[in-house]
Amino acid sequence: MTVELISVGTEILLGNIVNTNASFLAEKCAALGMSNYYQVSVGDNEERLSEVLKTALSRSEVVILTGGLGPTEDDLTKEVTAKVLNRRLVEDEKTKSRLNEYFKGRDKKDITENNWKQTLVIEDCLVVDNNNGTAPGLIAKTEDGKSVILLPGPPGEMVPMFEESIVPYLKGLSGNVLYSEMVKICGIGESKVETMIKDMIDSQTNPTIAPYAKNGEVHLRVTALAATEEEGKCITAPVVTELKKRFGVHIYTTEEKVTIEEAVVKLLAEYGLTLSTAESCSGGLLSGRLVNVSGASAVFEEGFITYSNTAKMKYLNVSEDTLKEFGAVSKETAEEMARGAAKASQSLAALSVTGIAGPEGGTDKKPVGLVYIGCFLDGKTETREYHFKGNRQKVREYTVISALDFLRTTILSTFEKEA
Repeated sequence: MTVELISVGTEILLGNIVNTNASFLAEKCAALGMSNYYQVSVGDNEERLSEVLKTALSRSEVVILTGGLGPTEDDLTKEVTAKVLNRRLVEDEKTKSRLNEYFKGRDKKDITENNWKQTLVIEDCLVVDNNNGTAPGLIAKTEDGKSVILLPGPPGEMVPMFEESIVPYLKGLSGNVLYSEMVKICGIGESKVETMIKDMIDSQTNPTIAPYAKNGEVHLRVTALAATEEEGKCITAPVVTELKKRFGVHIYTTEEKVTIEEAVVKLLAEYGLTLSTAESCSGGLLSGRLVNVSGASAVFEEGFITYSNTAKMKYLNVSEDTLKEFGAVSKETAEEMARGAAKASQSLAALSVTGIAGPEGGTDKKPVGLVYIGCFLDGKTETREYHFKGNRQKVREYTVISALDFLRTTILSTFEKEA
C-alpha cells in the first residue's frame, strides 16, 4: 500500500519550524509496511495545495496531510480537501460539544468567532477526536476507495492522534496483520551493520529488515505480513534470533520504546549497582539522559560537572601532576575522574567524560572530537579513547551514547564472568 505525506504551512517553507511531523509519519508508516515514495511541503495557498493533493491522489492509495486545520483564515487544508473531493463542509455536533466543553469557564470575550470554524467537517467523513487540542482529525474516502487523512499540525496533537486512532485505521485497510520487532544496536556503525546483514537483506521476502541510523545507534525493524499477530511472531522469530547471534552484546534491547539510558538503568537495578558521573565536555548531558528515566533515583547517586581543572581537583581528587603531565583531555585524567566520582559519592559504578567538543580547542595531537571515557566498576577502572566527527552538539551526543554503552557492556562482561 502506498502512502504520500503532505505537510501544510508556509512556516515550514520559510524554515521557521522544523518539520518533525514528516519524519515521524514516515517512520511509523514504514513500520506498518506502507511504501512512501513522495513527501511534499506546501504553503498556505489554496491553488498550490489543491494541485499537490490532486497529484498525490493520482499516484498514492493513502494521503496524509498535516497542518492547516486551525481557526484562522490561512488554515485551508479542510476547505481545499473538500473542494478536491467535491464534498460540502457540514457542522459536526460532537465536535461543537467538545469545543463548548473546552471553552467552558472562559471569558466569552476571549473566544473569537473563528474558533467555531473547527466544528465544520468534510461531508461523509470519519471525525477523529483531538484529545490534546481543538481541531479534530478527519478521514475521508474518495470515490475510488482511496483514503485522505487530515491531522493537526502541532506534534503534541498529531502524534497521539496518529498513534491512538490512525494506526488502527491503517491496519484495518489491509486484510492482513503487520507484525514488527525492533532490534536496537549500539557500538557498531551503520555501514558495518549493513555489511553484516547484507546476505539477509538480499534474500529477504517476508519478513523484511529495515535499518534506521540514529545518533550513535542503528535500529533494525523486522516486519512480517501475516494472517494473525501470532503468525507474525513466528515468522519474525528466526530472523531476530539470527540478528542476536550476529550482533550479540551490541544489541541493547528488542523493545520498541526502550532507550539506551532505560536499558542501562534497568541493568544497574538488576545487579544492585549505584552510579555516579563525572563530566567535562558533556557538561551534564550524560546525567540528564539518566535522570530522564523514571526510577533512575534508585540507582543514580550523584553527578559532577567538572569543566575546569580546578573543579576536577577539588571534587574528584584528580592529581595536579596528572593534569600538568597529560592534560585534562587524557586517558589518565578520565581514569582519575571515574575513580574520584565513585569515591566521592560512595557509588559502586562511575562514568567519566573528558574531551574536545569543538569547534575550537583542537591541536594536531589532540584534535576536535577526541574524547576519553572512564568506567569504574567492581573496584577496577577502564578507559577508552574515541574520535567523533560532527559539530559540537554531535560530539557531545555521541559521547553520551558511547559512555552509556561502555557502562552497559562492562556490567554484562563483569557479571557474566562471575556467573
